Amino acid sequence: MKKPKWVVEKERSKRAAAAETVWLFGLHAVRDALQNPARDRLRLVVTKNAADKLAEAIATSGMEPEIADPRKFPVPLDPGSVHQGAALEVKALDWGALRDVCRPGAGQSPRVVLLDRVSDPHNVGAILRSAEVFGARAVIAPSRHSAPETGALAKTASGALERQPYLRIGNLGDAMEALKDLGYTIIGMDGEAPETLAALAPQMSDRPVAVALGAEGPGLRDRTKSLCDYLVRIDPAGGFGSLNVSNAAAVSLYALGTQGS
Repeated sequence: MKKPKWVVEKERSKRAAAAETVWLFGLHAVRDALQNPARDRLRLVVTKNAADKLAEAIATSGMEPEIADPRKFPVPLDPGSVHQGAALEVKALDWGALRDVCRPGAGQSPRVVLLDRVSDPHNVGAILRSAEVFGARAVIAPSRHSAPETGALAKTASGALERQPYLRIGNLGDAMEALKDLGYTIIGMDGEAPETLAALAPQMSDRPVAVALGAEGPGLRDRTKSLCDYLVRIDPAGGFGSLNVSNAAAVSLYALGTQGS
């Protein structure tokens, strides 16, 4: 029986995604990826100086590095990339299914971050770093209109990309519904909300919580807002003030605390 066209296209796109590779760059990002046994590593290009600094991680990985001339670094990176003489070609990490990663255990009240159209890799990298520091279970974003796993994201994350699950899913609304089924309360960050995060946070101490943050400017989409259990704002100390999305994520996670993640 011939497969429907949509099934063929879905399978083709899955195969294409699996074949895609990413160049990580910078000493921190490359070192942590070399030390991550879950990483599928393909090619390591380093200068002599970087090879010396990464010697232990290279030995642990079992990779044979290509020693490159720093004046002619043979890697397809953007001209402005600060690679520090180290680049590693890898495949994207597979963290598994959302329900498996985010399912609370007995007595646990984990925290999760939801990103709605946050496409700047530097912001997402910084959010991953904060999520790791504050013990979040995962950072979740839609496959479209969000920052993919790139060298710039990994460098900003400063190693957190190797340890903090970054789940890119088909539909954010479906992910929110799945989290609700798992017992999560969803809190949306909205600068116009009547309630404050500081007032709500104490009530969340014993619940699994997902924090939803939108892109700077547009904020959360209406559909995302409608699926939130609460909408709250972060109050500035003065009459005016706002945070970028990565800072708002860090403040939100700190306010909500790490509750048996």
